[in-house]
Amino acid sequence: MPDITTARARHAELSNEIEHHNRLYYTQDAPSISDFEYDELMQELLALEAEYAELVTPESPSQRVGSAALDEFSQIKHERPMLSLSNGFSDDDIREFDRRLHKELGQAEERVFDYVAEPKLDGLAVSIYYEKGVFKHAATRGDGKVGEDITQNVKTIRSIPLVLPAGSPDRLEVRGEVFMSHAGFAKLNQAQAELDKKPFVNPRNAAAGSLRQLDSKVTASRPLDIFIYSLGVISDESFATTHSQTLERLADLGFPVCPLLEKVKGAEGCLDYFSRLSEQRANLDYEIDGIVYKLDRLDWQASAGFIAKAPRWALAHKFPAQEKSTVVNDIDVQVGRTGAITPVARLEPLFVGGVTVSNVTLHNQSEIQRLGVRVGDTVIVRRAGDVIPQIVSVNLDKRPGDSQEYVFPTHCPECNSEVVAEGESIIARCSGGLICSAQVKQAIKHFVSRKAMDIDGLGEKIVDALVQEGLINNVADLFKLEYEQVLELEGFAEKSAQNLIDRIRDSKKTELPRLLFALGIPQVGESTAEQLANTFGSLEALSKTDVETLESLPDIGPIVAENIVLFFSEVNNQSVIGSLLSAGVEYSEIVVDDLPDPDSLPLNGKTIVLTGALQELSRSDAKKRLQALGAKVTGSVSKKTDLVVVGTDAGSKAAKAEELGIEMIDEDGLISLLEN
Repeated sequence: MPDITTARARHAELSNEIEHHNRLYYTQDAPSISDFEYDELMQELLALEAEYAELVTPESPSQRVGSAALDEFSQIKHERPMLSLSNGFSDDDIREFDRRLHKELGQAEERVFDYVAEPKLDGLAVSIYYEKGVFKHAATRGDGKVGEDITQNVKTIRSIPLVLPAGSPDRLEVRGEVFMSHAGFAKLNQAQAELDKKPFVNPRNAAAGSLRQLDSKVTASRPLDIFIYSLGVISDESFATTHSQTLERLADLGFPVCPLLEKVKGAEGCLDYFSRLSEQRANLDYEIDGIVYKLDRLDWQASAGFIAKAPRWALAHKFPAQEKSTVVNDIDVQVGRTGAITPVARLEPLFVGGVTVSNVTLHNQSEIQRLGVRVGDTVIVRRAGDVIPQIVSVNLDKRPGDSQEYVFPTHCPECNSEVVAEGESIIARCSGGLICSAQVKQAIKHFVSRKAMDIDGLGEKIVDALVQEGLINNVADLFKLEYEQVLELEGFAEKSAQNLIDRIRDSKKTELPRLLFALGIPQVGESTAEQLANTFGSLEALSKTDVETLESLPDIGPIVAENIVLFFSEVNNQSVIGSLLSAGVEYSEIVVDDLPDPDSLPLNGKTIVLTGALQELSRSDAKKRLQALGAKVTGSVSKKTDLVVVGTDAGSKAAKAEELGIEMIDEDGLISLLEN
C-alpha cells in the first residue's frame, strides 16, 4: 500500500472522479464510463479507506449514494435513506456474503438462510409514497437523503396504482426501478429518428431521461414500466415478517413485482439462480446487469443493519463483462470540469452487447503506459453494463511496424496552461483553473457556493446562461456584471436582476479562508484553506511561498504543496486574482504573529470524532471550535481516535468506539469541554 500522503492524494483524486461520474450517471443521465470501470474506481477507494481509516469522511463517495437533485426540480426528503447495494463479482464473494451474515447474526454456518433473488434492473430507482391509500408523491433516489420531486411524471406510468384497495396501511412508501423494455426502446428511437432527433444510447438512459422531463406530457408519451422491490416507510408493522411476504402483499395491493423473483436456499441457491438467469438474460425484454440477493427474514435484516451506504443483508451480484477486439484509430485528450486531462481512444466502431462503441476513456498517462496502447493497435475491449467499455489488453502480434509511443501533452489544449501530473497513477490537470474555458463554468459555480463566496441566487442555470451569453469568462467577471445585462437574461425581472447585482456586490467583503477556498486550488478544501490563511495571513504572502515551506505544515504533503505553488505561479491565475482585487474584493488580513502556538492549545494532538445529531451546536460549529483548540476532527473512528462525541441517533461510529474502548462524551460533555 502507498504511504499516507500518497494515499490521501489518490483518495482525493478518486473521490473527485467518482463524484463526477455519479453526477453524470444519476443526474445528467449521460454516463461516460462502464459499470465495470466505475466499480474498479470504487473498489480502489474502498481499499485505501480500509488501510487508512482517517480517509473515511462524511464527504467520501463511500458514504454517499448517487448525486444531488437537480435545481429544476423541487426536492423531497426521504424519511428513510434510499441506500445503494454492495457488489459481488464472483462465486466466492457470494459465499463470503453468506458466511459474514451467519457470523453477524450469531447463527451456525450449517443453518441454511432463505434469500430472495431477483434480477437487478438497469433503470432509475424511485420512491412512491401513499397516504390513506392515495398516491401522494414520488421522488428519485437523489443523494440517498434528498431526491427530486417527480410526482407528476411517475403518475403517468400506467402500471402504478394511484389508489390502493381498502385496508391498505395508512402510510406506505414503496421503492422500485423504472425501466424501458427493449421493444419500447426500439419504438421510441424509431420515433426519435422520424422527428430527426438524436436517438437514445440505451434503455436505461431512455428511461431515466423520460422520467425526469420537466413536462410530464413527454413522460406520458414514453413506454415506461416499473417493478417494485422493497418498502420504505410503513405504518403497519405487522404487514409482513419476511421480504418475500412483503412482495406478495404488495402484489396483492396492485403493485407490479418482477415475476422472475424466487426464494432460494443459501449461497448455493443464490448461485444456481444466477446461473439460470445468466442463460435467460439475452431473451429478456428488459436490461438487467446482475442479480440482487436479500436475506428473507425482516427481523434478521434489522439485526444485520447497515454500513454507510448499503444494507449488510443484501448484495448485488454483477454479471461478467463481455469482450471483443477492434482497432485504435486515434488517441486525443479531453479537459474535464475539474481540469482533469483525460486521454480518449477513438476506436474503429464495434458492436458489443447490443451497443455500438467508438470511444473509450484511457483515464490517465499511467493507464496508457500500463496497457502499452498506441494508435493503430488492435485491442481487446470489455463491456460491463450499457455504456462506454474499457480496453483490457493490446494484441502486440498485430501492432503496425511504424507505430509510436503516445506522448502525453504538456500543455492544456484549451488554454495552453501547463499540465501537471500529481503522481504516477494520478490524473494530470490543467493548471489554468481560473481561465481555462473547459473549466470556467465549474470554477464559477464553486466560487459562488455557500462555503466559498456565498453568493445566493447564482445557481447552475444562471451561471450557465451567463457563460453562454459571453457575459462572464472567469470568476472576476462576476463583479463587472451590470444590471441591464442581467435583466436581459431569461427569467429575470427588474427586482430579481437588481437583487442578484446587490448580492454580488455584498459578497465583495469576505474572509481570507473563504476566498482561498473559492479560488478552487486543486486539493485545497475548507480546512486546508483555513490553515493556509492562518499561517500566511494574506494572499500576497501565500503566493510568494515555496514548496518546502508548505510541506513543513501539518497535513500538507508534496502534491498539495506543488499544486498551491503552481496555482499562484500560473500567469492566467495571477491575472484573475488581480482582477478580483481590482474589482473591490477585499478581506481582512490575519496577523500571523498573534496566532497561538499550536503546542499551547489544550487539545493539540487530540483526534476527535463527532457522530449523531447535536441539539445546541451545529456539527460545523462544533468542529470549528474543537479545531480552534487544536484538535484534529475526523470522520471515522480508529485506534488513533482519542475521543468520540455522541449525539442523538448515533450509529456505527459509537458502536465502534465502544468496541475499541475509546472515551465517549455526550453533547453536554462537549459543551463543558469547550467552555473549560
